[in-house]
Amino acid sequence: MILKTEAIVLKTFDFRETSRIATFFSRDYGKVSGVLKGIRRDPRKFGSSLERFSVNDIVYYQYRNSELHLISQCDLKEFYWPVRQDLKKSLAAHYVLDLVNGVMPLEDKNLQVYALVKDVLRSLQTAHDVNTMIYFFQVKILLYSGFKPHLDTCVKCRRPIKALARFSLNDGGLICGHCRITDSIVHYISPGTIASILHIEKNKWEKCLRLKLPRKVQQELKYTLNHFLMYHLGRKLKSAQYL
Repeated sequence: MILKTEAIVLKTFDFRETSRIATFFSRDYGKVSGVLKGIRRDPRKFGSSLERFSVNDIVYYQYRNSELHLISQCDLKEFYWPVRQDLKKSLAAHYVLDLVNGVMPLEDKNLQVYALVKDVLRSLQTAHDVNTMIYFFQVKILLYSGFKPHLDTCVKCRRPIKALARFSLNDGGLICGHCRITDSIVHYISPGTIASILHIEKNKWEKCLRLKLPRKVQQELKYTLNHFLMYHLGRKLKSAQYL
């Protein structure tokens, strides 16, 4: 079957002497991997150099019994040059790709995640506070991929929480002061941080960018989101250490 879609390059590596394998996150088919035969021998064969976080139009032959398909056409659409010229922004973009690659399963269409990644890459071009933007992205991708933490009420008794609460990585959400903690992977989180996460979840990307976060909230977001992601991924992303 021949398929055509728009896709973002997540990662690439050389394959044999003349080819390259690329993993894309596509608009219409989710995460797909394919081989571009002969691209290293003749780069002009394709209309793209397959740079990470570039947006391309791709055409590929989908093999039914394989996770690796044949990419017959790849044409560059967006390159995000201002992001590549700034080290901090470039590292942030690579972290976005690594997280998408780690969270999203193969060939599972998710238009919300696809639009989110393009929003982040576009916004990074003119961003002044890269770290805060990454917190927004982390909250959004957890929401859209189905991994969001439970923050509306206590995860055990479902009662509303209005004071300082405990966040349990094992239970995936908040635990009130009335309920027992059955695991040791917990930390305290303030009402301001909880409210910020809920605000980010409920609002569009453009409105989130206007949110100003106090330093204490930023510190709690960094600790909570990074540890929550690491716990559920089972590993720490290498690119996270540079942010």
